[in-house]
Amino acid sequence: MAETEQLLLAHTERLVKALFADPFRATPAREIGFQLVQAHFTGIETLSRTVALLGDEFLAELRVEPEERLQARIAALQGALAAGYAQALRERTLDEQEAIRQAVLDARDAAEHARRASEARFRAVFTEAAIGIGILDTNGRILDANASLQHMLDYSLEELCQRKGHDVLYPQDRLDLREMCASVASGARDHVRLDSRLTRRDGQEIWTHITVSLIRDEQGAPRYVVAMIEDVTDRHLLQTRLRHQALHDPLTGLSNRALFLDELATAFARKEPQARVGLCYLDLDGFKVINDSLGHDIGDQLLVAVARRLDDCVSGPGRLVARMGGDEFVILLDGTAGTDEVIAVAEQVLDALVEPIKVAGHELSISASIGIVERPTSTACPADLMRDADITLYWAKADGKSRWALFDEERNAREVARFTLSATMPAALERGEFYVDYQPLVRLTDTAVVGVEALVRWQHPEFGRLGPDRFIELAEETGLIVSLGRWVLEQACRQARSWIDEFGAAAPFVSVNLAVRQLRDAGLVGDVARILAETGLPAGKLQLELTESAIMGNAAEPLDALCALSDMGVRIAIDDFGTGYSNLAYLRHLPVHELKIAGSFVEGLRAAAAGDEVDQQIVATLVSLAHALGLTVTAEGVETTTQAERLRAIGCDSGQGWLFAKPGPPASIDGLL
Repeated sequence: MAETEQLLLAHTERLVKALFADPFRATPAREIGFQLVQAHFTGIETLSRTVALLGDEFLAELRVEPEERLQARIAALQGALAAGYAQALRERTLDEQEAIRQAVLDARDAAEHARRASEARFRAVFTEAAIGIGILDTNGRILDANASLQHMLDYSLEELCQRKGHDVLYPQDRLDLREMCASVASGARDHVRLDSRLTRRDGQEIWTHITVSLIRDEQGAPRYVVAMIEDVTDRHLLQTRLRHQALHDPLTGLSNRALFLDELATAFARKEPQARVGLCYLDLDGFKVINDSLGHDIGDQLLVAVARRLDDCVSGPGRLVARMGGDEFVILLDGTAGTDEVIAVAEQVLDALVEPIKVAGHELSISASIGIVERPTSTACPADLMRDADITLYWAKADGKSRWALFDEERNAREVARFTLSATMPAALERGEFYVDYQPLVRLTDTAVVGVEALVRWQHPEFGRLGPDRFIELAEETGLIVSLGRWVLEQACRQARSWIDEFGAAAPFVSVNLAVRQLRDAGLVGDVARILAETGLPAGKLQLELTESAIMGNAAEPLDALCALSDMGVRIAIDDFGTGYSNLAYLRHLPVHELKIAGSFVEGLRAAAAGDEVDQQIVATLVSLAHALGLTVTAEGVETTTQAERLRAIGCDSGQGWLFAKPGPPASIDGLL
């Protein structure tokens, strides 16, 4: 007893060590299953109790909190232990089978004087064997059966001898096994092995492993058929249970990712010309808030309730509902008639989730975002479908949640292009793909060029010439705007210096746009000072433009950088003035030199008649306000002579727009100067 306890303790310690090992391997469990059989632990309940203890009680005995990673490892250890146990038991059975077969052969081939001894040995093995043994004639009639087979089928020997072998076969397995046994009885094959079901007296089915062997007479003609039968029902049920666990989500009972991917691959493998497949990839909105605030137990119960609703409203022929992990689910529709069918399923799911779910005294409202993809199987592959479904789910989330979004090739192309631009932008700056165009700022009283605005462009090798509206937002998101803005500032200051060298006092100042992220960069003031010093450009010839929201958004914060730049002599301008929510009282305290009125107000001055009186009054008010604060005013978007004349009459200082010139290379400014 002490040795047995030591053995089991050692096995338990190996399982614990394997459970927490990194990297994880289930091999020790397989070895332990093999060793249990070698140690004669072959009772009916041994494997079942061992697997149950390992699965349901192991973590509790170890006082470890269950989690998905450990539960997955436990399942792997269960499977490996059962596999090792089954392998050892099978080898043991095969050894017994071989011994029996050899005994039968010895009985046939032995000389007459040893026949009785051989028959005695055979009878001993036949009678005492743990597996069932039946002897049949070549017509399939049962001639003899040992006690194990009688017990297995719950028939007496007399009852069995009144039957043929196929009488105890399970009806659905009868045809295949009869054909195989007939091939042995006819002498075409000496033996066959297979797994098949048999039927007991009470009609209950049992799973067995059967080896059928042929015994020939002295002339080599078929004489008897020996069937050796092992009851593997417990092993089969365990394997079925493990297979179900491997393919189903343990929390919700739905199909898991592995089964879903198998079914998806099967749908594409058929390659039928007209076959179509659809996916609804859904994610619960606001689940993380519920999970974090109410606890994971409530979150798990909510997932179970959602899974039940999905299964109730969606399941049917050609449909599969699976949990992909977390709060993500997917619905596979095999053999769809078109996109409308998948959309109808998505709307059905959204409707099913409208009613609040009651969980542990809480009434929880939940919704879902759904990405929809539907297409012929002949034009795609499973990976493409999953990628596009994931992309479309993101669109549904971004569009406001609690809705579905259908995959759109054009939108996806735009998203891919956007990603491509974002990914290639850093290298593009190094390769010199960016360049700067300049647009003049013209004094309205005499049309003289007083300044130019530097506008960055990107000559992309794939997409061609790109304006700032295609990449500036991406540069801000990625943080590249700081280095890109620094490069534009260097180019603009260098060009402004060259105009001073060529045109002297008539040279314009250069105005460079400054993004919010640049304003927050700690090195901004130092960069401007360095660039001015390196290019030799006077500070008064540089103007930095910031949006109204960028400056006013910092009204409650000290604008040290702007003050330092203004003290340096750099001009500060507010771009698109009038479109934000300005703190006008605060404006008089800012280090600002110029206001640039948004083109949307100037648009109202285009008409040949009186124009939009409201816009005209707004522009006049903004100009008066700016002049009262000692600021100059530039109107953007000037495209007609009428607009220019009205702005001049209002008192606007300068204008910028296509009336005077479109943005162009430095040479275009040279001609104007």
